[in-house]
Amino acid sequence: MTRSRNSITSTRLSLLLLLASGLLLSACKKQESGDVATPQLPVVTTGDMSLVSVDKPDQFPLVAAEQYDASAELNVTGTVTPDIAREIPVISLASGRVVDIKARLDDNVKKGQLLLKIQSPDSTAAFDTYLKAVNDERMNNKQYVRSQELYDHGAISQGMLEQAEDAEKDSQADLKAAEETLQTLGVDKNHPSPVVPVYAPISGVIVQQNVTQAAAAGVTFSGSATAFTIADLSSVWIICDVYENDIPKIALGQEAKIKLAAYPERTLTGRVSDIGPVLDPAIRTAKVRIEVPNPGILKIGMFVTATLESRQQQHFTQVPAPSVLHLHDRDWVFVPAGGSKFRRVEVKAGQMVGGNQVILSGIQSGQQVVSNVLQLESTLEAQ
Repeated sequence: MTRSRNSITSTRLSLLLLLASGLLLSACKKQESGDVATPQLPVVTTGDMSLVSVDKPDQFPLVAAEQYDASAELNVTGTVTPDIAREIPVISLASGRVVDIKARLDDNVKKGQLLLKIQSPDSTAAFDTYLKAVNDERMNNKQYVRSQELYDHGAISQGMLEQAEDAEKDSQADLKAAEETLQTLGVDKNHPSPVVPVYAPISGVIVQQNVTQAAAAGVTFSGSATAFTIADLSSVWIICDVYENDIPKIALGQEAKIKLAAYPERTLTGRVSDIGPVLDPAIRTAKVRIEVPNPGILKIGMFVTATLESRQQQHFTQVPAPSVLHLHDRDWVFVPAGGSKFRRVEVKAGQMVGGNQVILSGIQSGQQVVSNVLQLESTLEAQ
């Protein structure tokens, strides 16, 4: 029994030795055939994720950030509104009932274009007054001519002649006033009609309509005195809200660049024409008015972005454009951190000036940065 157990134990040991020899031989063959692990990148990872270490720092030349003096840009939002000096109400001085409307809201109209017709008793009364003035003037004129002849023959006194002359002048004044009333109401004295036409006083767009068919119109009835409002939109206003701290940065006559969401490829130019003297007490902003010539694309109520250059010069830094890494909507530069290490620093990039990138914040002028971050980009991703 003992001999048998010893034999089994010897057999197991032999098998284990044979298996170990096979594994060792296999490893030797793989090493001889060149099947080895890929060497690691020459990057040393540190505890600071913004720090990267390289074997050959000389491969990444440095450049010093330079000072850049420029006017800061002030971006404000605004709304397109009509120029109130170019907004004209359409008023009918003849009160009555609207019998015909020839234009409506949002229509483009020309100066002198017929807008509506009003049936008005005012025109009838005015024409009646005019006819009476004509008759009175004719009668007084005859009386004055007769009095002149009688005075020449000594039949009446000079006082009676002067009374006849005064009556004639009064009747002429009444006649002239009656004619002007007809003209004001829009009634042709040679072709009188109870229907009064109302014409457009200027060319523009109807931005407000206050009358409908058969509605009351005029200045004495219960209807709206202003039938339409016409705005000349060849030049418009952009009203912006500017915070109290930014008011010193702008001035009257300052140029403004206007960008539209509807036409991102278009940039319009306007000028600041007014800076409101009263602040909104809730949000501490002042209304700033920018006058802009309208090429035909600005519509009332549009939201726009106005960019104004500050009157105050500010100091920034600039670096070559390849020195800035744009990653995940953020901007970075690499600065030397001693030895073979570089530190990744987040910056706020501004506009491009030539081949340089303006840096608004993050680094100072004179500070050294890696001149080309493309060589370090793979290193950054590896970490």
